Amino acid sequence: MTKYFYITTPIYYPSAKPHMGHAYSSIVADFFARFKRIDGFQVHFLTGTDEHGLKIQRAAEKEGMDTLKFCDTISQTFKDLSKILNLTNTDFIRTTEKRHLKSVQYLWNELEKNDDIYLSKYSGWYSVSDEAFYNEDEIEENNGKKIAIVSKSPVEWVDEESYFFRLSKWEKPLLNFYEKNPQFISPESRKNEVISFVKSGLKDLSVSRKSFSWGIKVPSNKDHVIYVWLDALTNYLSALNYPDKNDKLLNNFWPASLHIIGKDILRFHAIYWPAFLLAAKIKPPLKVYGHGWILSGDEKMSKSKGNILDPIDIIENYGIDALRYYLIKEVSFGNDGNISQERLEDCINSDLANNFGNLCQRVIAFSLKNCEGKIPNKIEFQSVDFKILDKFKNNLSTIREKIDDQDINFYIDFILNSLFEANKYFNDQEPWKKKDNLIRLNTIVYTTLEIVRKISYLLYPIIPESSVKALKIFDIKEKDIDFSSIENNNFLIKDKKINKIDILFKKIEKNND
Repeated sequence: MTKYFYITTPIYYPSAKPHMGHAYSSIVADFFARFKRIDGFQVHFLTGTDEHGLKIQRAAEKEGMDTLKFCDTISQTFKDLSKILNLTNTDFIRTTEKRHLKSVQYLWNELEKNDDIYLSKYSGWYSVSDEAFYNEDEIEENNGKKIAIVSKSPVEWVDEESYFFRLSKWEKPLLNFYEKNPQFISPESRKNEVISFVKSGLKDLSVSRKSFSWGIKVPSNKDHVIYVWLDALTNYLSALNYPDKNDKLLNNFWPASLHIIGKDILRFHAIYWPAFLLAAKIKPPLKVYGHGWILSGDEKMSKSKGNILDPIDIIENYGIDALRYYLIKEVSFGNDGNISQERLEDCINSDLANNFGNLCQRVIAFSLKNCEGKIPNKIEFQSVDFKILDKFKNNLSTIREKIDDQDINFYIDFILNSLFEANKYFNDQEPWKKKDNLIRLNTIVYTTLEIVRKISYLLYPIIPESSVKALKIFDIKEKDIDFSSIENNNFLIKDKKINKIDILFKKIEKNND
């Protein structure tokens, strides 16, 4: 039976070039997509750009550009970034596409048909930067200016005719939904935050604007454009060709398995989005995971703060796999992470060069010299060999469970512990002292090579390019990587030639002056 997995990044707001926060969300999503693929799932992986709203319109005006051409230009930088980050996304959606417009207007009509939308007047605070409405208790004054407490973004008073979504109607159904689906919001701290907010009382949500024109028109009233978040969130459905009930993508992949988002847009995904879907009689996604921020010093990295670290610069200097590994390993998933060039270099040296890379080169060099450059044939496993080999087999189900819980920290720790044990095993067994016992020498070499294969498989979702390079030792191709095969201790083809490989990670010489 085919297993399906649908994962999404947030669709990014292309008012300026992508930054490290965008890279982080995308890399993490790609990690899960790659893992599920090698574990036998059909994967649909979506990313894209959210291109409507006043913020975009003003950004285009500032550049003196036609709004759509402005979106075309900036959106392309996000498409390019997907390739640079070595993402395996199967789709890239833009909210200016016709397929998206069709889905949004259909969803609007469904909400209107079900009496969940009505026309009234909105008076209140609005943040153009956040594209979000805020209540009075969510606003504070700073240097004579009104700002949103949570985002510190400036707000402006809006007083205009607006359509409203009956969000208040869905307060109790949402709480019931959270109770019946405790896995829906992760991590636990974010779930508690959302539940607390909903319990404090939900007010009806303004879902249209009249004061600007850049957006999808309300089907029944062209004077209004649909609120950017109702528009944007629908991308997760429009990418599956909603509302075509006969479409294979929609039937196979909805509800979404996992929305990867930043914690700053949790409210939209964990409150508004399931409310819209429940109102339209559509199943909500299975899980929303709100990860932390990438920090520069003590502040969130953002365009408005001017504290951006350019992922492109880091990739050019250190390589894509170094960046992917560093972000996944050093930023504890779910928490904020403070990154720096110094820690990146330490990470490359200690984990990638000295640990994984060194293990590969040591066992290759020894094999070429002492095993005729072939995978040893005559082997006899002892208990010490089974102990380290069976660690992988014995933890298969646990690893899968941890991945389904988005416990990346466990996954990384397992790999690092395995690398430590592999290097220790090779050192402790001292194959260079076993030249008078070729069967034992062969067994140590075979065991170490098999561990290199298993670890390379586990590392593949994190550092795919380097893992594939490591697997060239055995002539194993990317398409042949199968997670379940790590339980097989006799996987390698005996007497097959061992291939030399280039150094995977060069140690960075640090200036200690």
